[in-house]
Amino acid sequence: MRRGLALLPLGLLLLAVAEFAVFVAVAHAVGFGWALLMIIVSSIAGLMLLRREGVRGWRAFRDAAESGRPPGAQVSNSLVGLLGALLLAVPGFLSAAAGLLLVLPPVRILVRRGVERATERRVSSAVAGDLFGPRHVRVHQSDPLADPAPAGPVSAGAPGEVVQGEVVEGEIIR
Repeated sequence: MRRGLALLPLGLLLLAVAEFAVFVAVAHAVGFGWALLMIIVSSIAGLMLLRREGVRGWRAFRDAAESGRPPGAQVSNSLVGLLGALLLAVPGFLSAAAGLLLVLPPVRILVRRGVERATERRVSSAVAGDLFGPRHVRVHQSDPLADPAPAGPVSAGAPGEVVQGEVVEGEIIR
């Protein structure tokens, strides 16, 4: 994690150089005034979208919390929308293109799922269950003679049967 943070200034410098190069290329192609106008319009649109996404995300989180549903899906969806709006608000063609992609529903859904998977890997299963609801897992019984690994306390009904449950410190609660 620290290694990634150490490379952050270099990444931001490379992004600034790339943004400047793209701006010069666009200004050369369509004219400086038009390029500047496109940057200003995309930044204003990003700021308006930033406000809308923030309000929408807060309402979705509050509604989920009040109804007793896990708020994780609403939070991750809002984070992706806010990131897209923020990238649109930052002056530059590359950041605007990335922000616009994150605001589009198909890309937003894919990125949201990625955020949820990354969160599930970094937090305990109990916290992931609180955030995103119960996880559905498929439990397969194996032949103890064929598999030398210890079976432990995991036991399901018929082979291949899907059992909904919650794993708490190595035990299955049905």
